[in-house]
Amino acid sequence: MNRQSMNLISTAKPTAKQTSRTKRAPVVTAGFLLLALVTIVAAMVGCSSEREPASATPETVSNVSLLSVQPANVPDLVEAVGTLRAAQTSQLASQMMGNIVEIRVHEGDRIQRGQVLAVLDDAQPRAVLDRATAADLASQQGIVASDSDLALAEATFKRYQTLYDKKSVSPQEFDEVKARYQGAQARHDIARSGQSQAKAAVQQAHTALGYTRILAPFDGIVTEKKADVGTLASPGMAIFTVEDLHRYRLEATVNETDLRYVRMGQQIPVVIDAVGDKELKGRVVEIVPAADSASRSFLVKIEMPSDPALRSGLFGRAQFSRGERSSLSIPRTAVLQRGQLQGIYVLDQNKIANLRYITLGKPSGAQVEVLAGLQAGETLISDPGSRELSGKKIEPR
Repeated sequence: MNRQSMNLISTAKPTAKQTSRTKRAPVVTAGFLLLALVTIVAAMVGCSSEREPASATPETVSNVSLLSVQPANVPDLVEAVGTLRAAQTSQLASQMMGNIVEIRVHEGDRIQRGQVLAVLDDAQPRAVLDRATAADLASQQGIVASDSDLALAEATFKRYQTLYDKKSVSPQEFDEVKARYQGAQARHDIARSGQSQAKAAVQQAHTALGYTRILAPFDGIVTEKKADVGTLASPGMAIFTVEDLHRYRLEATVNETDLRYVRMGQQIPVVIDAVGDKELKGRVVEIVPAADSASRSFLVKIEMPSDPALRSGLFGRAQFSRGERSSLSIPRTAVLQRGQLQGIYVLDQNKIANLRYITLGKPSGAQVEVLAGLQAGETLISDPGSRELSGKKIEPR
């Protein structure tokens, strides 16, 4: 190796001072970064401790009505649901064949007993009545003639009877007069029978003519019209359905296990939702003795009081008493409606109101039963109204 090459190698090696500076540089940089990180964390902790808010004092609401819930004995009721039916319903049908020429009422019309509701073509029955009337007049004339013949035959017979008793006429002559008298009596009886038949035919014709008028059987309302003008009515074909407006019955189904609570003549409360929340007093008038094989229930018919708001087909609920049971009831004014849910404001031990959702039972007047979500002894707000009281401290009145 020549000198020039060795000089090049020696100039390429780092000096000891350079090597020492290179080793110390990373140590200084790491220490600086660690110190900066500690400073940033301390600053963040300090900032977070400075921004932490103090606990807020809840707002106080005064003069609020409170209620401590206590259990009470309430009637234990069996509810039977059913449908309201008219106690008297009639299907008005034609009793003869004929075209309907007139319809005088429609659905919803009130009717009175004997009112003409529809008219059928009466040409044929009227012709039959005319023939029967003429036959009756002829029979009356026949009666007059037979009466005259009988009177003459009777007088002649009496005279001949006297003469025969005196032996003034022969037996042959007397027998001829007697036969004429008996024949007059027979013709008179036949005339009388013919008159009875003629009168019966007239009555039958009048009845058939009456079938051309569809009459209301009682006071009520037309609930269905099943035919129109021009329809060919036939015997048994229904034309109207009418109902009595003054008497309705609730036909309710009672489970076989609850039938023992139902008695004939029993007065029970009935609620018809369509006419309001008021209770109507019904009376059990019929218990169908055979159970439905599918539902294992019995049909109970409950007579309703007269009420102009009642209509056939309405939904109703009858309540039969089973005794009493313990229950929690609260005022209906305490219940808040939140969509499909019901809630109440319940106070905790610090008198802070909290909204709690509950499950309600059936209302009873101004009270409503709580099935779940509330315990005996808890305090709630009895009339919150529209105020938002959740999370607020409540001071009672």
